[in-house]
Amino acid sequence: MLYTAENSYGDVSNKVVADFGCGCGTLGLAATLLDAEHVIGIDVDDESLEIASINADDLEVEMGLIQCEIKNLNWRGQIVDTVVMNPPFGTRKKGVDMEFLSVALKVASEAVYSLHKTTTREHIKRAALRDYNASSAEVICELRYDLPKLYKFHKKKEVDIAVDLWRFVPKSKQESSS
Repeated sequence: MLYTAENSYGDVSNKVVADFGCGCGTLGLAATLLDAEHVIGIDVDDESLEIASINADDLEVEMGLIQCEIKNLNWRGQIVDTVVMNPPFGTRKKGVDMEFLSVALKVASEAVYSLHKTTTREHIKRAALRDYNASSAEVICELRYDLPKLYKFHKKKEVDIAVDLWRFVPKSKQESSS
């Protein structure tokens, strides 16, 4: 995901990157390894952030970490270049994936990379372009994701999910005010 963001679009190296719902830091740490100027991981779960901090130390890289719900992130304007995220898919808490996307498109100036279930493709594209300040919304890769049972609310041992990797380009400040 990050390799594609950097090598196909130049959206990581020398950029300020935010990892929304960073968990143990996988995407954000990948951005640091691809020479992002600065990376900020944001997650609501303090245990995940502790693991992300340990992972950053193990890799000998710097990554800022913030404990916060994405919907409560009070950043004003386009203050990061790129947002990367693997948001909750919104199957347990309907619409949570769209909250992530809405905030990401408000704070990113260049691009948002996000994973969403393929079954929601038309809804994601329509909402991004119509409601969430995107000037473009493109599926750049279709993936199969084997989701193991991680949480108590997961009913099956594992589920194979079709997932889209999206690249969204936010409208510039000039575009959104016109």
